[in-house]
Amino acid sequence: MLLRMLPLFKSLRFKLIFGLLIIVIPIVAFMIYNNLYAIKVVRNQVAQSNKNLISLYMGQIDRNLDEVDKYLFNFAAQDTGLLVLDAQRDQNADRYSLAKIQLNNKLLKDLPSYKSMDMFFVYSEPNQDLLTVISDQVTYTRQEAVENSIMTIFQDQRDGSNQTSLKEWFMLKLGDQYYLTRVIKYGNVYIGAWADASKLMVPLNLVDLGNNGRALLVTDKFETMSNKAFVQENQINLNNVGNDYKLTGKGEKFLVVGEKSAKGRFRLIAVIPDSIILENLPFLRRMVSFILIGSLILLPFILFLLRKIILIPINRIMMAMRRIEDGNLDVRITYSPSVIEFDKMNQSFNRMISQIQELKINVLKEKLNHQKAELKHLQLQINPHFFLNSLNIIYNLAQVKDFTLIQEMALSLVEYFRFMFRSNMAFVALRDEVQHTLNYFRIQEMRFPHNLTYDLSVPDNLMDELVPPLVIQTFVENTIKHAVSMDKQVHIGITIEAIEVNRIRIRVQDTGKGFPEDVLARLQMEMDIGNGEGHHIGIWNMQRRLRLLYQDQAQITFANGADLGAVIDILIPFHEKEGGGNYASIAGRGR
Repeated sequence: MLLRMLPLFKSLRFKLIFGLLIIVIPIVAFMIYNNLYAIKVVRNQVAQSNKNLISLYMGQIDRNLDEVDKYLFNFAAQDTGLLVLDAQRDQNADRYSLAKIQLNNKLLKDLPSYKSMDMFFVYSEPNQDLLTVISDQVTYTRQEAVENSIMTIFQDQRDGSNQTSLKEWFMLKLGDQYYLTRVIKYGNVYIGAWADASKLMVPLNLVDLGNNGRALLVTDKFETMSNKAFVQENQINLNNVGNDYKLTGKGEKFLVVGEKSAKGRFRLIAVIPDSIILENLPFLRRMVSFILIGSLILLPFILFLLRKIILIPINRIMMAMRRIEDGNLDVRITYSPSVIEFDKMNQSFNRMISQIQELKINVLKEKLNHQKAELKHLQLQINPHFFLNSLNIIYNLAQVKDFTLIQEMALSLVEYFRFMFRSNMAFVALRDEVQHTLNYFRIQEMRFPHNLTYDLSVPDNLMDELVPPLVIQTFVENTIKHAVSMDKQVHIGITIEAIEVNRIRIRVQDTGKGFPEDVLARLQMEMDIGNGEGHHIGIWNMQRRLRLLYQDQAQITFANGADLGAVIDILIPFHEKEGGGNYASIAGRGR
């Protein structure tokens, strides 16, 4: 029993799992629990502390606003000059102007006593007249914009289009800045105060919320009045910040607490980075220090075991794999006492490399032979189809005893079959393929003397490029077979040109009826459209040949032209050569 258990004790799996269970799991479990608990406690404490701090500052802001409220109410109740502004100005213009001067002097005198305010204003609704007293810190441009905005509020209020409540402090937005505004109505006269909302944040700048923390003023719709870029960049959600804290933000998390103002429609919110909060975990720090010291003590022993049991065997395998990646299949891993898994792995590795070394050569040879055999078979499939048509042409010429055309036909067939016997090669020069195609056209002209015309255009500098044999003639033959007849004249145009950087485009276009819809659909999906009668087998063979020769670098597209007729584009890669760009243009009879 003990002998049977011995391999298990030597296995790498057992040693790693046993060591993990004894040392790592209890420590990790305790640290996770302790860390989560400590984080929760610290977050609650930090949230409550900042909540109290925000409440304190909000109370201070509300007290300042309450003092301004009391001043405005007392001013409205005690100053008789407001009664003059409540009447029409044209009834007593001098008295009206004198009252405005007195109100201006009094407001100008009282404004410095309220440092948080930037403006006091009085608006006479019967006269649509606005009186403003501005702090020295407000520019003329800002003053003019504020006055226009206040006039707009009163006009909308009179028309009934403004739904803004004037019973409390509200926010007035000008551009990207927010301004705190208070309006009190006394008869037909409005008296109010206005202040830059950013001035309320000045005391909060002294609060330490961390390098990435912020104190924010937000509207009743939770729109921030400052630090908008910071909120958007970190995707901080300020909605529904109530009495409890919330965690929000993308990437780095932020703890958010807030307090609503009792005097107006705005809130004060503190945004504290979660990383700053977690710095205040002294107990966790002590635990981490203890674990670190213990790890340093055990580190040499652990490293020795890891090196002997795992690192050295793995390094031996990795070095062998690197040499194999460089193409050296003669590499073998030498035997060295180790755990059972590595011994088995080394033996299997050596056997696998030996088998790969033997199979690689055999597979490559077999694949090459298979591709050559398939390519030759595909090429030979084309010859019988044309051979029968050629014999039929010679027979017809012999019946009419046209010996001159028989001689020309025989010579053309000699050139044709001479090229076909060479077509078992993978590539031929483009000039040879072009000449073969022209020779084929001449043979077909004898068959259709008045119903077939053609032209072929190719740059001189492409003539020496290598192309697969029959790459042009195959599609010409298919076009003549399906488009040319004794009833209608058909023209076939062939254009060869270099496109992009490294590809040749061969376009074969005719003026026939074009492809049937079902055949075109199958051709575009590269489906086999051949049948037992040999229709379209040349196209299918050429698709297979180009796939074997170029893999995914070649492409054939099929379409019907706008004025009927079929259009075939063949794209194949080539090796670019230097040379001129003159075109050789060759055309057949009847152009």
